[in-house]
Amino acid sequence: MIFAHFTRTITLATLGAISSLSHGASPEWLTENDAEIKEVINQMTLAEKVGQMTQPDINSIKDLHNIKKLRLGSILSGGSSDPKTGNELHDWANLYSKCQSYALSTRLGIPILYGVDAVHGHNNLIGAVIFPHNIGLGCTRNPELVEKIMRVTAEEVRASGIQWTFAPCLTVPLDIRWGRTYEGFSEDPEIVTSFSAAAVRGLQGDSLSDEGSVVACAKHWVGDGGTTYRTENGGAKLDQGNTEVSQEELLKTHVAPYIPAIDAGVATIMPSYSSWNGIKCSGSKYLLTELLKEELGFEGFLISDYNAIDQLDTSGDAVASVESSNASGQVRTSHYKQCIEISINAGMDMVMVTDHYKDFIRDLTELVEEGLVPMTRIDDAVTRILRVKFAAGMMGPEAKVKPVTKLQADFGSPAHREVARQAVAESLVLLKNTDGLLPLKDQPDRIHVTGRGANDLGMQCGGWTIHWQGFSGSITTGTTLLEGIKAAAAPGTEVSFSSDGSGAEEADVTIVVLGENPYAEMQGDRTDLQLSSEDHAIFEAAQSSGGKVIVVVLSGRPVILGKVLHQADAVVAAWLPGTEGAGVSDVLFGDQPFKGQLSFAWPKSIAGVPSSDPKAEEPLFPLGFGLN
Repeated sequence: MIFAHFTRTITLATLGAISSLSHGASPEWLTENDAEIKEVINQMTLAEKVGQMTQPDINSIKDLHNIKKLRLGSILSGGSSDPKTGNELHDWANLYSKCQSYALSTRLGIPILYGVDAVHGHNNLIGAVIFPHNIGLGCTRNPELVEKIMRVTAEEVRASGIQWTFAPCLTVPLDIRWGRTYEGFSEDPEIVTSFSAAAVRGLQGDSLSDEGSVVACAKHWVGDGGTTYRTENGGAKLDQGNTEVSQEELLKTHVAPYIPAIDAGVATIMPSYSSWNGIKCSGSKYLLTELLKEELGFEGFLISDYNAIDQLDTSGDAVASVESSNASGQVRTSHYKQCIEISINAGMDMVMVTDHYKDFIRDLTELVEEGLVPMTRIDDAVTRILRVKFAAGMMGPEAKVKPVTKLQADFGSPAHREVARQAVAESLVLLKNTDGLLPLKDQPDRIHVTGRGANDLGMQCGGWTIHWQGFSGSITTGTTLLEGIKAAAAPGTEVSFSSDGSGAEEADVTIVVLGENPYAEMQGDRTDLQLSSEDHAIFEAAQSSGGKVIVVVLSGRPVILGKVLHQADAVVAAWLPGTEGAGVSDVLFGDQPFKGQLSFAWPKSIAGVPSSDPKAEEPLFPLGFGLN
């Protein structure tokens, strides 16, 4: 069989570049159970091994008995895959326990590793603490705080039973038109790298087998933030694109943040949907095996992104041909079996196959039987998967395979919310402050709060909150900016509210909350970054009242402020702060100082995007800017 395949010789220059990044290697504890793992593998049938390499979405498993029947090694709940019984903590704990019971009843009793995108808190669950997205955390320049945030996240995840989160995201977004910009700590690889090990330590703890630890997953390997901007069907397209850079630039910019994560023992890594110089990362033996596993010494396992291997080009054409759409509307390539062959041989260990998991099991089994995927590759993949399960304390008589009930009392607790509130306060960036208006230490007689985001918990949380794309409104438990301002205002200060800019007459200060509606990957790519006409109208209505105007911007990236910046008295970038809106009022009223420094350059206009382009206009505010 002839199909597209890609390898690249690792040159001395490459090795030198890797060395300059401070060469990493997984800690010994990831391999300390290899002798016992070998005994387990010697007992396993091919069906049991292939099952370990398979990860369906829980919404695709119509009959949970398939967990036992097919010896599945993992399950995930995607961004909108909630338990059918509800979306509270007990619903998740019950679902997890039920799934685990089927896995434990198999011949070898190997438990499932349950994965979820807990990317800014345990964000799928109603009542969980939702932290600022990474773009805001990057502005804190505080790795210790990020480690604490990840520890709280891990404890809330384990309270629901789940042991694996697809985080941290170590992308370096270089074009803020990308809809995943907010998932990155910064456009500067050094800033991203500074948070890498701290994030892994927070999630995995001192020991992966601790009750409050979860398996971390560094993503998306590699170069997902550097894709080339293009237009498609009249819109911007950066997501799942092509990163066109030299090997040296790939190492310096996009590989660098993974080195500390591997040193810190990150147990899993997720290859990207994107391509490097035309070759999909999910099918590149050079990126997955030669560079990551052999040169960087990564001993954990690789998990593909959601149906990512379906996109591999098996024909040499730029786009694989389409055979059909299944019942869920997902496009399938006509050479799915070849896609599996390419990806597994390239080094993929577990495949996120969502709804066509039975096809994957059948095709991978046939590939092994036909000699197209060697058994040594299967055994290596299963060894890596079992390494993580052993390290996480999931194997043996004292296996950690139940929800940690003692952590449930602290789920969404005031103590956890206090950590998030501090994160919000440290992430705010003061962009403009005419005549020292902020902080409002001498509180005025009347404050008017207005704008679409002022009393909208969903808008301040952004995407990846309760649902994949997020949505506006009272989506979960938390404190809106309006509620935080009311609580912080002095007893003699009147706080009024409107969502449309009206009612600001005779207010001493008007706080206008503007910004982006929730979005996530794919749907978040933009051709421009202008504030909406609705936001401009709200600002104009508030500004015409004659009082002082403070603008708070809720966004997943820098946006084009235009006349809002020039006409407002003060402007604060609040990013996507999450559920603890009181953290914003803490800073507005001076209980906490402004500390935040921009993690991305802030453009004057779209001509300044991307900021790394030598032809781009000078930014309005450079990387690192922040008044105090």
